[in-house]
Amino acid sequence: MTVDEQQLHAITVAEARNLAQPSRLYLQDRKPDAHATFAWRNSRLSDGMTDEWIVRVQGKEYGPVEVDTLREWKMEGRLLPANEARRTDVQRWTTAADIPGLFESVDTAAAPAAGPQPRRSFSEILIDTFRIYRKGFLQFLGLALLIAVPSLCAQLTSSTLSASPNMEADLRTLTVAAFSFCMFLLSLAVWPVFIAGIQILTTELAGGRSLKMLPLLQNALKFWPRVAMLCIFVYGAYFFWTVLPIGIILMVMVAGPSVLLFFLALFVLAFQVWIVGRLFVNFLFWQQFAVLERSDAGNTLRQSKELARSRRDLPWFRRPMWRGVFIASIWFAFVFAINLGSEWHSIQHYFHELTTSQDPQALIQGLTAISTTQGFNLVGFILGLAQTLLRPLLGIAFVLLYFDSK
Repeated sequence: MTVDEQQLHAITVAEARNLAQPSRLYLQDRKPDAHATFAWRNSRLSDGMTDEWIVRVQGKEYGPVEVDTLREWKMEGRLLPANEARRTDVQRWTTAADIPGLFESVDTAAAPAAGPQPRRSFSEILIDTFRIYRKGFLQFLGLALLIAVPSLCAQLTSSTLSASPNMEADLRTLTVAAFSFCMFLLSLAVWPVFIAGIQILTTELAGGRSLKMLPLLQNALKFWPRVAMLCIFVYGAYFFWTVLPIGIILMVMVAGPSVLLFFLALFVLAFQVWIVGRLFVNFLFWQQFAVLERSDAGNTLRQSKELARSRRDLPWFRRPMWRGVFIASIWFAFVFAINLGSEWHSIQHYFHELTTSQDPQALIQGLTAISTTQGFNLVGFILGLAQTLLRPLLGIAFVLLYFDSK
């Protein structure tokens, strides 16, 4: 048996045992084995095979079509490297990344490994996150500005409106308020585009491919209805189970001091922590399944929950759930640290009002007076801008964690 035949045999055995997962093939940053690639391609292109393919997305088959049509589907965002594909005259399914000449860096994707691939350590996920962010900095910056510019415009107009003394409901005031509200709605509207863009761009960069800003936005816009609907459900669930317990605790506090009410407030607070924790685990990978797997809303939430709670055979610190907790904790600690200094004065006033005010109406008036007397905070503005520009790091890390968990 020749060297090429031996390597081809090893590749076939590895694929038959499902040792190399297709979703991770294009993430490996390594040089391909030229002999294995040559043998793999020759085994598929010999004997006069027709260059027609069938692709399978979410259980539905499309084709047979030629490679030119597949290229059009790829440019439209309808075909990803991880989608299943096979030749019309071959029964074994591979992935679209294996189709010669379809995706860039095809040699890397087309040479499956002859054994199980090692999982990334937690530090490797963080290192790859910064590497991908640096590689696609301009595109990630453009995605971050999509949500940053409308939000900053709303903050600036709101600060100028609240800083003006003796504010009256004239035409200027109404115009500024309407503009601020429109900017706020615009920032919410582009949020699904930001989420989808992070998933697509991270996948392309991790596979050694580049993607221009305009095609990226065009592909991301196609996911807007699905991601927007899931955003309403996911963030709405977080909001509901955060506000409801807080409202109950405030009602208990207003009712007066009592040992029974004190323990009731602690119970409600513990329930809030528990339910929000469960929501976080169940929603851990919803963005990846909604965009990269093109799942519908129901399957997205179900698959996200299953993947987050998978890999029970691994040590707890290597499971997807705990790795996601670590990544989110690092980000939340970073956000808390950069905002604490600029908001410390306001936090002291809020805490003072909460501990001294007995009348709920007086408490609301005191908190409102604090917010209206504050002027433009330059330090807070700069730190908020830095936080927005670095926000893609969180999405990149979760995409890498998703592929590693698969």
